[in-house]
Amino acid sequence: MIAVITGDIINSQHAETEVWITKLKNLLEHWGSAPSTWEIYRGDEFQFKCKIDEVFWRFLAIKSLIKSQENLDVRIAIGIGEENFSSEKITESNGTAYVHSGRLLNDLKNDGHTVSIKTSNDSVDRDLNILLKWSSKDFDSWTVANAEIIHEMIMNKDITQEDLAKKFAISQSSVSQRLKRANYELIVETNQYFRKKISEL
Repeated sequence: MIAVITGDIINSQHAETEVWITKLKNLLEHWGSAPSTWEIYRGDEFQFKCKIDEVFWRFLAIKSLIKSQENLDVRIAIGIGEENFSSEKITESNGTAYVHSGRLLNDLKNDGHTVSIKTSNDSVDRDLNILLKWSSKDFDSWTVANAEIIHEMIMNKDITQEDLAKKFAISQSSVSQRLKRANYELIVETNQYFRKKISEL
């Protein structure tokens, strides 16, 4: 099984494309090569595949990166399933993971939520989607400052609060406050729970 993330940028028409698209490309390139592992298409939509136990952390890395840009957000549909056909271009690959993710993004555009997951297990879907609905209320309200801190923590697991304070030219107590406001410890626990539920598939 694999995980496929299909997403689109919210409010992309109100932002400088070059800024967010360059950062998103750099992030996706960090995880794999285009166009077999990821692709950006139709201007502000993208698709990316990864291991199932990495998908929550990858989703948060993308979310925090985009939320680090003023007035931008991202919709993300997570599909878990098989990859029956692997093409040189991810957008031409096929399997249940791709079908789940693609259809789910259309549903998200209609229901107003910013993240959802679809697997072949209705019980797991129900549990994880309730979790995502609650947690995304928090993620959706991140300030640019909070999103920047969270993104650094996700991308650099060994980074210290002292490192972050130097990077953002703020005090260590300010770093600590931002992490608390963003509920970072709860995010780490949520990732552990997410991985446990996914492993049951």
